[in-house]
Amino acid sequence: MLKQKLTIFTLTTLLGIAACGGGEKKVVIGSKEFTESVILREMMAALVEVNSDIKTEQKFLGGTLICFNSLKSGNIDLYAEYTGTALTAILKQAPMTDPQKVYDTVEANFKDQYQLEWLAPFGFNNTYVLTMRKDHAQELGVEKISDLGTHLDTLKAGFTHEFLERPDGYPGLTKHYGLKLIQKPKGMDPGLMYKAIAEKQIDLTSGFATDGRISAFNLVMLSDDKRFFPPYYAAPVIRSDTLGKYPELKDILNKLAEIIDNAMMAQLNYEVDEKGRPAAEVAKDFLQKQGLIP
Repeated sequence: MLKQKLTIFTLTTLLGIAACGGGEKKVVIGSKEFTESVILREMMAALVEVNSDIKTEQKFLGGTLICFNSLKSGNIDLYAEYTGTALTAILKQAPMTDPQKVYDTVEANFKDQYQLEWLAPFGFNNTYVLTMRKDHAQELGVEKISDLGTHLDTLKAGFTHEFLERPDGYPGLTKHYGLKLIQKPKGMDPGLMYKAIAEKQIDLTSGFATDGRISAFNLVMLSDDKRFFPPYYAAPVIRSDTLGKYPELKDILNKLAEIIDNAMMAQLNYEVDEKGRPAAEVAKDFLQKQGLIP
């Protein structure tokens, strides 16, 4: 009888402990494999922790589809996505140039098809760009993408693997402009491209408008004169069931709405990529300067 009572007591205690542990409020925030995405992840996590009793777990994932599928499956609760990326790489729709139309399209489709919700954009437009060394571009007289047409036989290019495959990357660009490089572009890690172009291993690379390394490496962005690249406004994307569970997250994350412009995001990226500061430190410094966290 004593043994039976002890067993019942032990089981009841364990169930009580499990129930307490299971009651912890927590959201998992993911990021892609590049600096900007990590900084945004750190910002969102810090903001949630300061403004609620919800704990956060952060996950460094990978490319677009890895993050998106992790969100759909419930492996993460939210991450920062880009409107143009969602439109072309996820929804497989043709590029559009109107920022509001792109946002409205991805917002409606994500909610209807996947039960995922877009919150207010952060403010910056991290569109794809093609970049060259400034002195080389001036030497060749290249200012815009269509100017590359007379140099297709000599230019060596290196692009990210994702840019080489995405419809809003090299495949779509060549069709839209009618340009195709004679030498096949190299697939490169994002962290190596700028060093490679600075050291003249390549002449042309894909970049991001908010990357601080463009000015740091004395590169120039070529004008997208035929308006191929869609707008890429970053915003939090969150599971509908997570918002249903923690509705306060919408107001908390929307504190970041429209507070980061392109120049500021480029500076934040530069602090991490070139000065070597931790992304968490850079993110928290920014939030403190904005008065969003103590």
